[in-house]
Amino acid sequence: MAVAALELLLDATDGMDVEQALIVESATYSLLQAGPEHQAWLASRTRRELEDEEDVVLMSRDGTTLRLTLNRPHRRNAFNAAMREELLDGLEVAAVDSSIECVVIDAVGPNFCSGGDLDEFGTLADPASAHLLRVERSVARAIHRLRDKVTVRVHGACVGAGVELPAFAGHVVACADATFALPEVGMGLVPGAGGTVSIPRRIGRERFITMATTGDPIDASTALAWGLIDEID
Repeated sequence: MAVAALELLLDATDGMDVEQALIVESATYSLLQAGPEHQAWLASRTRRELEDEEDVVLMSRDGTTLRLTLNRPHRRNAFNAAMREELLDGLEVAAVDSSIECVVIDAVGPNFCSGGDLDEFGTLADPASAHLLRVERSVARAIHRLRDKVTVRVHGACVGAGVELPAFAGHVVACADATFALPEVGMGLVPGAGGTVSIPRRIGRERFITMATTGDPIDASTALAWGLIDEID
């Protein structure tokens, strides 16, 4: 079901405006959240209790450069609600302050981002509410709107949102140890952090489908050759 939904989604959004395509992606993701494949995946795992966290994104400024640093190394920088909100806060600063010429997004710890925090999956009241929240509070859209100013520096594991969000940036720099993977289909879902919009526009539909349906990681050299990243440092 997830693979079929992914193919239909890509057909529907081919050539569509980025912001409209993000809405269609979210709607598809929400439908699959209520489907049997994802529900079976949820039932198969034990969720840890959620903790309140602060400063999961560190914000600093050096001259005209604003730096946003993912700061959940104990969770491999898993993307959670707190990280989403703090990234949006930082990107809003860059959007309203014309003196900021460059936004750099990076991360502490051995990995850039291990994808969505699995302990938050299924915690919202219903898929419709989740869809409206994703559309209203979209980091993908915020990066896309600032893309000409945004450089993302990635390293280690870049999984799910850790691949999808950087692909919206104007420039992506990877360390040689970086790997990139999309595991969502194995959870009965499609990439839901904007990846069905950002990644095909960088590497093409067929390569994206291969990444999404196999879940197999690619290395930095392959990512550079495909255009998923722009530089290896």
